[in-house]
Amino acid sequence: MTRILVTGADGFIGSHLVEMLLEQGHEVRALSQYNSFNYWGWLEDIPKHKSLEIVSGDIRDPFQMDEVCQGIDTVFHLAALIAIPYSYVAPQSYIETNVQGTVNICKAALRHKVKRLIHTSTSEVYGTAQYVPIDEKHPLQPQSPYSASKISADAMAQSFYNSFNLPLTIARPFNTFGPRQSARAVIPTIITQIASGKKEIKIGDVTPTRDFNFVKDTCRGFLAIANSAKTIGEVINIGSNTEISIRDTFNLINEIMGTKSKLHTDEARIRPEKSEVKRLWCDNSKIQTLTNFKSTYSFKAGLEETIKWFSEAKNLSKYKTEIYNL
Repeated sequence: MTRILVTGADGFIGSHLVEMLLEQGHEVRALSQYNSFNYWGWLEDIPKHKSLEIVSGDIRDPFQMDEVCQGIDTVFHLAALIAIPYSYVAPQSYIETNVQGTVNICKAALRHKVKRLIHTSTSEVYGTAQYVPIDEKHPLQPQSPYSASKISADAMAQSFYNSFNLPLTIARPFNTFGPRQSARAVIPTIITQIASGKKEIKIGDVTPTRDFNFVKDTCRGFLAIANSAKTIGEVINIGSNTEISIRDTFNLINEIMGTKSKLHTDEARIRPEKSEVKRLWCDNSKIQTLTNFKSTYSFKAGLEETIKWFSEAKNLSKYKTEIYNL
């Protein structure tokens, strides 16, 4: 048993990672973003566990991050602002959270001699593919303020490995989907609109392609990276080595849900032309070489589990399908 800190534990991927770590017998300190309601996000859906400690805080505060890293063996750093449309509106907040927050965690992990730090990147740093599949040597392209902040955060994290020998790995997941995901992402947007009875589904550009990964596979990728000494100092993609267009994704969801909903292009959901990432397709050979990781969910199997979760009334009620979620 090890003591593990998960930042961003109250979020979509973070909450699934916390569950997986608890199942494996680890002691988990879960950082949830502070709010006056004492609301712990998706951690509220996890039953009380003797090995789970929930701390409310803010990744932007260096003093508190120093405190939460005390006595920790491994850090999974997932806390970030991730919505691309909102980054057009509030870019400064992405610098403060994604870049400064990463510096705070790296400094605290170094001070407390953390044995492993897994820093979470994103496939958005690659921008539109210059070649496929995209390996870790692909050029980085800041096509949105969000991706620019993550490129900066990645560089800062890597500098702590190069400068101070912090035992750090940059994990770069491609498009993760599954239960609990925000409606700002395309798959929950489609599913929640269909599940709420809408016949005309509002989404943006349907031509881009993505390498979608079910959330449990993404979490297994994080754990595989953390459990391999060969991954220290490396940047590692987590993906399925497949691609599918948004249009074909919509059609597959329609088929699984047994509906005949129609697409409606919502201009408000279309990114600026030079900001749209047209193609993402992951080369996952590096993670397979350095670890024993392999995806276990097909795209269709992951969609079926995701649709089942979103279709439950208690879950669907948490989403505002009438509102475009930035």
